[in-house]
Amino acid sequence: PSVLPAAHEPMLLLAVTEFVANSAAFTYFTAGALRRNISSNMLPRRFPLQLRTKSVGVFSPQLQERYPDQPMELHLSARRQPLLSCHPDALHGALFSSAEAFVVLPNATRVPAFLLNINANVTGKPTITGNRLGGTVSLRG
Repeated sequence: PSVLPAAHEPMLLLAVTEFVANSAAFTYFTAGALRRNISSNMLPRRFPLQLRTKSVGVFSPQLQERYPDQPMELHLSARRQPLLSCHPDALHGALFSSAEAFVVLPNATRVPAFLLNINANVTGKPTITGNRLGGTVSLRG
């Protein structure tokens, strides 16, 4: 149990427990809300990797040869419920996801290109500078 600080001036206090965080993760996962489809037109033009076969051809030359400079879609989803743990200085999470890529043909047909299963351990650390709330997220081994 944590003791809440005494409020000497107006303040916002946010407390998250592992139970609340993992309950939310379970609920979102069970409801199917941890899915996102990203199309090539959703990314800014200055983004370093565009969702087109020309850009992805660096990793898969056969894809660029078979479908020259076609738009792509990326379907991201959680394979398992994320696991979260709270620590005094950070929030740690284990993410279990998949990324399925599709080539979008001129007739709007989607052709499966590849599937990646991605497991990641991440750490998020909140920061407060003056009156600004920010943070960092990093991968950990």
